[in-house]
Amino acid sequence: MTDALKRLSEEGVAIWLDDLSRKRITSGNLAELIDQQHVVGVTTNPTIFQKAISGGDGYEQQLTDLAARKVTVDEAIRMITTADVRDAADILRPVFDATDGQDGRVSIEVDPRLAHHTRATVAEAKQLAWLVDRPNTLIKIPATKAGLPAIAEVIGLGISVNVTLIFSLERYRAVMDAYLTGLEKAKERGLDLSLVRSVASFFVSRVDTEIDKRLDALGTDEAKALRGKAAVANARLAYQAYEEVFSSDRWQALENAGARKQRPLWASTGVKDPAYQDTMYVTDLVAPNTVNTMPEATLEATEDHGEITGDTITGTYEQARADLDALEKLGISYDDVVQVLEDEGVEKFEASWIDLLKSTEAELKRLTPSEG
Repeated sequence: MTDALKRLSEEGVAIWLDDLSRKRITSGNLAELIDQQHVVGVTTNPTIFQKAISGGDGYEQQLTDLAARKVTVDEAIRMITTADVRDAADILRPVFDATDGQDGRVSIEVDPRLAHHTRATVAEAKQLAWLVDRPNTLIKIPATKAGLPAIAEVIGLGISVNVTLIFSLERYRAVMDAYLTGLEKAKERGLDLSLVRSVASFFVSRVDTEIDKRLDALGTDEAKALRGKAAVANARLAYQAYEEVFSSDRWQALENAGARKQRPLWASTGVKDPAYQDTMYVTDLVAPNTVNTMPEATLEATEDHGEITGDTITGTYEQARADLDALEKLGISYDDVVQVLEDEGVEKFEASWIDLLKSTEAELKRLTPSEG
């Protein structure tokens, strides 16, 4: 077996697992992945929790207790999800300590129904940070227009944030701006900037899924030649933007005050199209100070046959820009694609959350003791 995951880590890519369930925690599987497969963080989202809790394994006793207390379904879900995140954070705590807070992180998302409500998002982020009560937690806030001021405010309170659902380069720049604004607020409040951390989750595979669909509809040779190129090009240009922002005078002033860079995180890295190499969103996006959050199948594929050949981003910007320009020439609007993806992303997480509410409510009803 090649130790591709070790080489990936050595190139400066932090490997995070894009999954969490109680069974993964209690069986020792998460600890094993940390110990043997270089996993140094965990991300969750509403869809991951919906699958885990609806699967039911390990949740029966807590659901029974919550039913006995007659809690609301919303409170039940928060009790269950924060318990999993807290336990995962404890398992990852040695990594957090060993990396001076850089890794060993577990992410938990604000209620996706709040994606377009700034004040409610800030309130929810504060509540989640308090409920989990672990220094190695990241609160996930979507990069919607309403999410941007919430990100700045939450960072300004000294709460570490994983900004999620970033699809466009313009929005990514706005996310980095919100991070710097938040750090400036935190500095004014006299907070220790070195304790505030953030990652920016730039989504990858969904970009190819949407653009390839449009290329297939065109059906020309030029269109076929561009299949599978947009997502990597987009992410590489995001890294170029990251390099620019985090070498600016504005950033330098914050870094001098103890601030740490907001790392780009490659999210949605499971390959959806079987025609593509199943590790392409890992091997084609290797660069220092990045995070790649992988579903377990992608982690295993990378370990088994991933070819890590060093930095595959630096020096690719001209080609990446040419690939995106070629799509525009074919009439595929970048702005339209990224807006569709953001709208769909919010809708999918909201739908998963509503499914989770319904299935949990049914379980609570089933387990509610009769009076007496």
